[in-house]
Formats: sequence, C-alpha cells, structure tokens
Amino acid sequence: MKLVTAEEMRALERAAVEAGSSFEQLMEEAGLAVAQEAWMLLGTLEGRRITVLVGPGNNGGDGLVAARHLADWGATVAVYLPRQRRDESLYDELRAREVPIIAGESDPEATVLDQLLNDADLVIDGILGIGKMRPLDPEEPFAVALAHLAAARRGYTPPKVLAVDLPTGMDADTGATDPLAVPADLTVTFGLPKVGMYQANAAAFTGRVQVIDIGIPKAAQDAVKLELLTSRWARETLPARPEDANKGTFGRVLVVGGCRRYVGAVRLAATAAYRAGAGLVTIACPGNLVPSLAPALAEATWLPQEAAEDGGLRGETAVALRTEWRSFDAAVIGPGMGNTDDTRALAWAILPDIAIDLPKGAVIDADALNALATMPDAPDRLPANAILTPHPGELARLLGTTVPDIQARRLEATREAAARYRCTVVLKGAHSVISHPGGQTALSPFANPLMATAGAGDVLAGMIGGYLAQGVEPFAAACLGVYLHGASGEALREDYGSAGLLAGELADRLPRVVKEIAAP
Repeated sequence: MKLVTAEEMRALERAAVEAGSSFEQLMEEAGLAVAQEAWMLLGTLEGRRITVLVGPGNNGGDGLVAARHLADWGATVAVYLPRQRRDESLYDELRAREVPIIAGESDPEATVLDQLLNDADLVIDGILGIGKMRPLDPEEPFAVALAHLAAARRGYTPPKVLAVDLPTGMDADTGATDPLAVPADLTVTFGLPKVGMYQANAAAFTGRVQVIDIGIPKAAQDAVKLELLTSRWARETLPARPEDANKGTFGRVLVVGGCRRYVGAVRLAATAAYRAGAGLVTIACPGNLVPSLAPALAEATWLPQEAAEDGGLRGETAVALRTEWRSFDAAVIGPGMGNTDDTRALAWAILPDIAIDLPKGAVIDADALNALATMPDAPDRLPANAILTPHPGELARLLGTTVPDIQARRLEATREAAARYRCTVVLKGAHSVISHPGGQTALSPFANPLMATAGAGDVLAGMIGGYLAQGVEPFAAACLGVYLHGASGEALREDYGSAGLLAGELADRLPRVVKEIAAP
C-alpha cells in the first residue's frame, strides 16, 4: 500500500481533477464515505446524536457533506463551526433539512458546544486537514473546540470520535501531534494513507484507519515511491521452497562477529538466518567462544578465529576469511563484534572482499556500522548489494548528526543515508524505514514496545541475511526481514503484552508467522 505526504496528496487530487473529476466531486465522495463509516461505527442511526466540528478548509467541507447524508438517514445532526467558513455554499442544503448550524462567534462561553459534545454519541472531527501543522494557540477557536472535546471524552458517557482524513493537530508528514490533539476511534482518510499515520505515536491518535478510494488515477498512485509493507506483499515476496530442494538450494550464510562482552549476538543472528530458511549457517567468531556457543546452536558450522587481547576478532581475521567468502552466498557482519581498533580494521579490510565474492549481498550491522562511520571512503568501499541496518544512534554517526535530528526526520534521514552510501539502508525502531538508493522507500506498519529488547536487532540482521542467501534481492530482502520481524513481535504481543520478550523468541516464532502469511 502506498503512503503519501501532504504535498503528494494534493498533487494526486490535482491529477484526479485533470483526469476528469472536480474538487466538488472529490468532496462529495469523501463526505459520503465519512457518513457511511459513521453509520457503521455507531451500528444504527436511529435515535443517535452526531455533532460535526467543521473547519474552514476541505475537511470542513467533507464534514458538511457527511452531515447532510447522516441527517437524510435519520440521525440527529448538529454542525458547529469554531471559526466561520468563507464558503457557505454547502449550508443551504443543511438548512433545508433543519440541521442546526452554530457559529463559535455566537457561543463565546462554549456552553452550546459543551451541550452538543456531551449529548453526542459521535463527534466528527472535520476541523483541520493535511496542511502543515503549526502549534495550536490555546486561545484560538480550533484549540478551544478541541479542549472541550477532550473534556467530553473524559465524561461519564464519552462520545466516539471519527477524524476526517486525520485527527486535528496531527502533522500529515511527521505524525507529530499537538498537545491539544484528541485521539480518534476511527480515522477515515482519502485516496491514500498519509505518512504521518505511521510515524511517532500516531497510532494512539488515529485509532483504526479506513482508507477510502475517491477516484485518484492509478498511474498517479503508482508513481508514489513510499510503500507501507503488508502481509499480502510479504506473501508475494517470500522465496519459493521447492519440494526437491537440498540445503544448497536455500543458500549459505556466514555470520562474522562476537567478542567476550557480547557472546550471544552471533548465535541470535545465526538462529534467525536458519529460521528464515537459509540452508547452512556458519559462524566466524573468536575461537574461545565456540565451546559455549556450539551446544546452543548445534546446527551451525564454525570458523573459529584467533581472539584479540580484548576478546574480539583481530583485524587479521580479514586475511583468514579471504579464502572462505566464495563458499557463501550472503553474510551478516557485525553482531557482537565490539567497537575496537581491531574490529574497525577488520571491517575496513572485509568490505572489498565481500564486494567481489558475495554476489547476493551482505548485511552490515552493529559495530561494523560504527566502524563504517569512521571511514572517509566508506561509500566507495561498500558494494551496491550491501544492506546497512542502523538504529538511530548508529545512523546519526553515519550521517554526522544527532539522534534527535534522525528521529525528527526518519524518512528523510534514511533516504539521505541510502543515497550517500549507495546501498539499501534500514533505520530500525517503531515503524522501521527501509530505503533504496534510487529513492524507493518502505515503512513497517509495526510499533511494538515488546520488541525494545537487547538482541532484537541481531535477529533482524540474521533474518535479512537468510533471505539474501535464498536469492531475494537486497531491498526486498530488507523489507521482508523487517516486516516478518515485526509480525513475529505482534504475534508474541498477543501472548506477552508489552514487556518480557527475549529476542531469541522472535526467531523461534518466525516459521509459524510465515506459515500463516503464506497460507492461501
């Protein structure tokens, strides 16, 4: 499913008009859809009271159209305008139906507004649309209306709230919400969902999102470069599993990492690569770690390496591995390596080798990313089929900026990194972002506090490596890993709630999640 910014949505609406629609027709379609969704949300309209909060723009117009239909269908409807609309062309049909229209200017103490909100079964929020949000002044009419709506929601019998396109006070591009924004039970959005609905803490404000087709031309939609990952997309992208396969069919993965401090990271990554379907996984780690790791993952094979004084891999490991790369299809480099001079030297030396010898790609993770950030020539050393998997702190180092800056512009920062490093980049976190250097970008639908646990990133890196080894091209492999990683977390959330997950449980749950997604 495509996602759009506010500016892209306006361009799509213009494309629809150029294709033969009109803005009036788009508004009529949107308002009718809002009315239909309001009916379904309430279950019945008989005896139901609905208050429509109407703003000065297109969202307000959609609300007025919805009010007309709801009145025709038997609901008791009232329209409240915190600030007068300039265009009054939609009022006459409401007056003909004796729908009350109350202007905020005539209700200076908001006593009528309070009565309407407290009596309502449903409030339709049509105040502000997808325009760039500025902070709401608590004294301005829109803010006053939201404050009274919030008070009604805290009442003994709170009304349901349906937001038109997106809740008032939410930024359509970033998902940032004004302190006065009121959470909706349902958001009815038009054409395509907006990027901001899958950013920050937006889900707490949008409630359930219903996307309504209003006649945007398919060609215009197809040109949008941002995709929301879905189970349907994942099902279509999963690699084939032929009945006559052997382990070589599904690829060989090499996991490079490990040190005395982070013993378990390579095991998590290797387990995840196996759970993703890789045929054979080998671990290259300090040899003194093998006795403790091997019993926990009997299926792996090993390339023990001489340990450095600090317990990690030595820079010379690159030379020892040089003859091994061609035995593998993909690699995961970095889990648990530690951030030392030796590991920086190792990462620097490994990159040219994998560019030559790993045709299906490599995942660069954890401290290999921190090593990459110290290399002035890093973009020239990375192969095009590399996948970088930073968390916000690692991406901040790669781009020479700060974590708050990354978090404030997650989409733009990921695209910037993909363009600078000329490879696929995954920015981890709630609603992970995946970007291709050509600009194609995908967003995870999942934001799950259960997954904020040590080792979850190692599992993700291993999963992506497993899909690379099976022949999934790098951008799709990164997207598939991110989606299935998140879907596994959601499945475990049903069992655990929001805390208590061990990262290895994500890998163990993966095959069942894949089975459910792949089912016809």
